[in-house]
Amino acid sequence: MDEYQIVELVKDWYRAGSIKSLHNFLLKDRTIISIESYERSYEYNPSISKHVIGYVHENGTYYVSKLEFPMLDEYGTISYIYLYKIGYLIRLYDWLGPAPLPNLKYITYSITGDMVNMGSMGHEFKDKLVIELVDLDVAANNLNLPKIVSSVLGPKLLSENKINIDKFYKIEHRVAKQKLFAGQMFYDAHYIASLYFDTDKHDVSKEVLKISQAYQQVFRPYRVVYNIKTWQPVVF
Repeated sequence: MDEYQIVELVKDWYRAGSIKSLHNFLLKDRTIISIESYERSYEYNPSISKHVIGYVHENGTYYVSKLEFPMLDEYGTISYIYLYKIGYLIRLYDWLGPAPLPNLKYITYSITGDMVNMGSMGHEFKDKLVIELVDLDVAANNLNLPKIVSSVLGPKLLSENKINIDKFYKIEHRVAKQKLFAGQMFYDAHYIASLYFDTDKHDVSKEVLKISQAYQQVFRPYRVVYNIKTWQPVVF
């Protein structure tokens, strides 16, 4: 499946009401299952871990900034998923399941807006579904994850593939501290985007434009916004 087919598939599953969990996996057979269902299946069919090709997050938000930049506050999630892909598990923090996911390639966020609590700039997202997909390897390389993981864990895969959570936090912290967004770290870039989109502070518009350009370079997202009344893509 290519990026277009995956996004269309996520849209169709969402439209049918078949995505009922925040955290889900896309399998090679084009099905989307909750991680809870995956873990139950793994108990009698461990090979299912090799059939996972994507992580699918489904949620609503009242932050316009989250709809505009779904990945901007997800450096921890991306780091965590990357560790699973290259063969590591984190002790006492295994919400992706009991086994590495060597064929996981895509991270997809499916988000709708809570119009009741959303700021004035959210009117454009009324009756909209935002789906954004990133290639895990592309994002990981642009976030310097291979180098950071190697610096924390060593250049070779540990004989024991379970690592303590403090090692994960160290990796997450080093990713977060990089100034990848027009000279801004993740937290600062997210804060500036939130000022503009969520509190209408338009005096930071130039900074937001630069952050947006850097966001595109770092994540290379494939993004589609659908009208949930017609289920057709709309142009923003």
